[in-house]
Amino acid sequence: MFPGGFGTMDEFMEVLTLVQTHKLRKKVTILLYGKDFWSEVLNFDALIKHRVISPEDLKLFRIVDTPEEAFTHLVKELHSNYPLETASS
Repeated sequence: MFPGGFGTMDEFMEVLTLVQTHKLRKKVTILLYGKDFWSEVLNFDALIKHRVISPEDLKLFRIVDTPEEAFTHLVKELHSNYPLETASS
């Protein structure tokens, strides 16, 4: 998810809810691009403090700042969630 307004927030929360409640058949990796933006716009620590999310919920997504960081994390997650099958001899 890139920085955006209400539509972006809606899409983020919708996907996050589906991942959190295990409603998706496949594992989905959620990346928020732009630490400065997301850290200012969404106060995740306050959500934990007020007990509306748990600290574990922060593991459902990752905040990245560069294309390289995003790519590295996506590749790692894809290999972890969908390992390549090797042909047996």
